[in-house]
Amino acid sequence: MDKKSFSQQRRGSLGIRSERRVREILSAAREVFAEKGFEKATTAEIAQRLGTSEATVFTYFGSKRELCMEVLKVWYDELIAELEREVPLVHGSRARLHFIIRKNLKHMVEEGTGICALVLSEGRTADQEFRDLIADIKRRYTGPLMAVLSCAREDGELRPDISLRLMRDIVYGAMEHVMWTHIVTGRMPDVDLTASQLSELLWRGFMPPNQPVEALVQLRVDVADALRRAGRGEG
Repeated sequence: MDKKSFSQQRRGSLGIRSERRVREILSAAREVFAEKGFEKATTAEIAQRLGTSEATVFTYFGSKRELCMEVLKVWYDELIAELEREVPLVHGSRARLHFIIRKNLKHMVEEGTGICALVLSEGRTADQEFRDLIADIKRRYTGPLMAVLSCAREDGELRPDISLRLMRDIVYGAMEHVMWTHIVTGRMPDVDLTASQLSELLWRGFMPPNQPVEALVQLRVDVADALRRAGRGEG
């Protein structure tokens, strides 16, 4: 069973009006943390933007750190829900890899450099409890990609001499580098172009080195996909 903080347990017993207040606090906190970063953000400013007192914030959250943790958890939960819902609708492992990369980059870019920096940095610099939370979130966050890679490996589309975890780390490491460049320079990446180039480069690196085998594997995948579509009556 997941451990819950005292304030999380307390929030669980509150009503609809209080749930709305929690959402409002999280929204304001997300803005302030994105603008100021964790260290410079204050609960006083968060409360001020809501037109309420710090005491109200602390009614629902035990500390600034806990509030920040909840902001990041909600941020990740939004993306995880989208990936779990949408990735299975994409046909083919290669297309799914591209979809995941594009979805992640688009989600990060739309949030702006502030929330990107918060998401990418806090898990490295925070206390152990915070790092544990981020580690747990990231296991769920990378789950859709691991499922895609696992299926592709079973179909013979991926080389067997590289672990799936290493492939996962290479994918997310590459995306993180793109986003850090966005944060540091302020330049907006071309999400569509970057996703296409990155997925193409990674997929080619993950494919078996034997080209004739690659062609046969791709043919088998294409035929299987066509049969599945025909079985569902798709054009």
